Amino acid sequence: MSDLRAFYERYLEALNAHEFGGTGEFIADRTTLNGEPATRDDILALQRHDVEAVPDLRWELEELLVDGDRLAARLVNTGTPVQEWLGVPPTGASFEIAEYAVYQVRDGRFVHMAALRDAAGLRRQLTG
Repeated sequence: MSDLRAFYERYLEALNAHEFGGTGEFIADRTTLNGEPATRDDILALQRHDVEAVPDLRWELEELLVDGDRLAARLVNTGTPVQEWLGVPPTGASFEIAEYAVYQVRDGRFVHMAALRDAAGLRRQLTG
């Protein structure tokens, strides 16, 4: 794939629009998520769950590195949970946390996906 930066930006646009049918076009039928086997449907279900818990969830790209078929992204996640999310019950408070994600793309789709979020920062912001 010649322009992974544009590919990833289109993926984020679909995520931020909460168009999960659209995000499916970016994910291979079978992939890995954080080192574990997963299907596209598994990942879409997780994304839907995140947005059910945090209806205004947004991913803002801060930095993107491309190396061959691999991407590394530094993002800022923001939102206000209305359900328990990442182990924290809703308090009415909003959050802004860092996320670091690494991907591998093959044949125009993610075949490996991994992400790490600042869960400690999330807890601090949501529980005061």
